[in-house]
Amino acid sequence: MDAPLPPALHALRRGDLAGARELRLSGSLTEFPPAIFGLAETLEVLDLSGCGLTDLPADLGRLKRLRVLFCSGNRFERLPPALGDCAALSQIGFRATGLREVPAEALPPALRWLTLTDNRIEHLPEALGRRPKLQKLMLAGNRLRALPPTLADAKHLELLRLSANGFEALPGWLGELPRLAWIAWAGNPLDGEPAPAAVPHVAWEALDLGPCLGEGASGRIHRALWRRAEPAEAVAVKLFKGRMTSDGLPEREMAACLAAGRHPNLTGALGRIEGHPEGVQGLLMPLIPEDWRVLAGPPSLESCSRDVYAPDLTLAPDTALRIAASVARAAAHLHDRGVLHGDLYGHNTLWDGRTGAAVLSDFGAASLLPAGAAGAPWQRVETRAWGLLLGELLDRCAEMPAGIADLRALERACRQPDPRARPSMAAVVHALSSHLSPDRHADA
Repeated sequence: MDAPLPPALHALRRGDLAGARELRLSGSLTEFPPAIFGLAETLEVLDLSGCGLTDLPADLGRLKRLRVLFCSGNRFERLPPALGDCAALSQIGFRATGLREVPAEALPPALRWLTLTDNRIEHLPEALGRRPKLQKLMLAGNRLRALPPTLADAKHLELLRLSANGFEALPGWLGELPRLAWIAWAGNPLDGEPAPAAVPHVAWEALDLGPCLGEGASGRIHRALWRRAEPAEAVAVKLFKGRMTSDGLPEREMAACLAAGRHPNLTGALGRIEGHPEGVQGLLMPLIPEDWRVLAGPPSLESCSRDVYAPDLTLAPDTALRIAASVARAAAHLHDRGVLHGDLYGHNTLWDGRTGAAVLSDFGAASLLPAGAAGAPWQRVETRAWGLLLGELLDRCAEMPAGIADLRALERACRQPDPRARPSMAAVVHALSSHLSPDRHADA
């Protein structure tokens, strides 16, 4: 018996979706539905994830307005060459499809965001570096051992995920890309093992698990009570799912979180959980106050690699500076501990919504830094990420902070195209100290 057709496909065939700009089909498909071409003049976003497809039509370029295509969870061993004929196509997602081959002709000229996470790719074409708009490249969980040298010319590349591949070294030019701000490489042969973290091992039986507070790609966070003393201590418990995320491997996230140690501006680990009845790995973490909130939303299809802020968010100058300083202190601490956060963003910053007390969270993209001077270029990559965050915070100030010229100069210094000329995060913390209210230096 044939599987039922997706309801949206019935609506499409009846003509109910004429003029649609977005189309999402779910369920099982035996072929690309020809009825989609009826939207050739309007369709911009097409999501065919998990539909069981193995190929796309050779004339896909008829969808001349198509900007975004998601085909994750299907069965493609080869990225369809027809993608390259879609003149407006800028975002492509083929995650966990079994991809082995990426032909040069499959890369459209307007390519901006490419997600090929969790596949079997061993080589990438030189053409990848000849896509001038390339801004975001997600390659975690493949079999890559090298990058195309032409990526050295990817002057707009801002975010790169290389975790869980076969890299024994990263090319020197990678750390010199002028706009690179977020990178992850954990889980490659080049990645060293962290020193054993001096944290308690917490027995599962000592925890009373409470409600789920949130869920991300790598795991779920629960409220819990830790019965190590009376009264029991309220904590957070993160239970890892144990599968590949867009940033990398959950076990590497755990290792980085433990290596980071404790800091007042980090959601670090209090201990490692042992004895879960199903063998699930987990971390004990500080419980963030219930009224704290995320500073920004994650990047959208339109913003690509930049966070999306609430349009009505305005900050007092002192509040904005306290958030910026909190994140800077957290990043400087991580660098000193040999850890690169890799995802320093507003959407990974939790704050109190009032005075600017804040912590940096989420170690999913964290990597261990090379020792000594070899780690400096990567630290300067993260300096750019912080400079972008500072600019976003200043843009949302209700009034200009005192010394705004100096703050904008610091922002420019952190964002400048030559990574070697950017300040370290320790230098950033020092530069910010003169702009903070005296009573906020200690906990900023």
